[in-house]
Amino acid sequence: MHIIDLIIFGIYFSAMLYIGYYFLRKNETEEDYYVGSRNLSSWHVGLSVVATDVGGGFSIGLGGLGFAIGIAGSWLLFTGLVGAWIAAVLLIPKVWSLAHKKNFLTFPQLFEHFYNKEVALLAGIISAIGYIGFTSSQMLAGAKLADAAFKFIDQTTAVYIMGIIIVGYTAMGGLKAVVFTDTIQWSVLIIGLTFIGIPAAYYLVGGWTTISATLKDEYFSLTNVSWQQIINWIVTIVPIWFVGMTLYQRIYATKNTKDAQKAWFIAGLFEWPVMAFMGVTLGLLARVAADTGMFTAYGFSDPASMDAELGLPLLLVHVLPVGLLGIMMSAYFSAIMSTADSCLMAASGNVLTDIVKKISPSFINEKNAIKGSQLITLILGGLALLIAVKMSNVLELMLYSYAFMVSGLFIPVIAALYIKKPGPMAAFLAMLAGGSTTITLILLQTELPWGLDPNVFGISASALIFFMLNYILPNNHKQ
Repeated sequence: MHIIDLIIFGIYFSAMLYIGYYFLRKNETEEDYYVGSRNLSSWHVGLSVVATDVGGGFSIGLGGLGFAIGIAGSWLLFTGLVGAWIAAVLLIPKVWSLAHKKNFLTFPQLFEHFYNKEVALLAGIISAIGYIGFTSSQMLAGAKLADAAFKFIDQTTAVYIMGIIIVGYTAMGGLKAVVFTDTIQWSVLIIGLTFIGIPAAYYLVGGWTTISATLKDEYFSLTNVSWQQIINWIVTIVPIWFVGMTLYQRIYATKNTKDAQKAWFIAGLFEWPVMAFMGVTLGLLARVAADTGMFTAYGFSDPASMDAELGLPLLLVHVLPVGLLGIMMSAYFSAIMSTADSCLMAASGNVLTDIVKKISPSFINEKNAIKGSQLITLILGGLALLIAVKMSNVLELMLYSYAFMVSGLFIPVIAALYIKKPGPMAAFLAMLAGGSTTITLILLQTELPWGLDPNVFGISASALIFFMLNYILPNNHKQ
């Protein structure tokens, strides 16, 4: 990377840290820190939602899918649009008024309202674990990007650098810093992709003549994906819109129900088709570059054997001139940070509100609430950093984290919202059954029927346990 690109990079990251410092002085209460004083606009929230949900992990992951299978990889984010719009219609009207009436700060507080404290505690633990893993995946995505961009930085060092910056401004500024940096970061990414990344890559790989001559027809087909993969994406991603702590924080942070719904409709449209096709298109162009020998100088002479998720970063490094590379890399690092900071805030909120305060109510009081919140954010950020150092695949780590949360929490939250007097014991055991089934199948690497994802079986186990116990156990219902 040229010195000019490094200067652009440095200025950008300094600006993000300043935003965190700015809101450090503005936050006075936990409500300020975790739900942005409940007065954020629909556009800020909507862009923050799409920045968080798509972010750098999915951007790098989508690039990997485009590299491997072509434009059919865009179906991954179609499930995001479906999930966002269903949640806008079915979830937000039920949650927003209750959250503002009860002053909720976290998602598991819904479980305490509908079930009991024990169920809320378990929900907090599951959510925190899932979001720590998700934060790690974003740090890893940033490391892969840095590894490709900076020859003098190895992937492990890059993880530490990304982690320190992300944890730094998130711990300082809370949700307001996260939402405002998300808006900036996502805007930089979308402008960078539209006017710099895709046009420059298209031109420098040789245009349509080279693309069509290099790639097989299947790369341009929306059907180049198995039905099992579509089912796995649906079951993993659509339910996250009903159990994602980052999403509930943003519902709570809006001014009213209509603003929250508008934010979700905005987010859905930007996920698919906008980000979906941009991501896979760059991955597809990276495959053309790899097949035509552009990556040989980087040690990748055989495209079939290289990590598909490295294709997009290598493409940007190879095709972009001095100055534009710094801007484009800043855009991608922006997307990565926009997801990592939100997930870290979610995990911090879970640990403080749903775990620490449940176990030891006097541990943090009103006077030291902000400092306590910042300390927990720092500790969890450090833990996520250690996990990121040990992992290698971004999309895999992201989807595992999603699957763990979804399989444990989806059935109980749907039951809470749509079943009259759902039972706490049924919810508690369903959460244990769903999460443990998914994690066990993942760890055992068992070959599952029809090639379905472990999450399918985790949700099925959770549903079976919940509905059996909810109607069989006596004294199961909350009084």
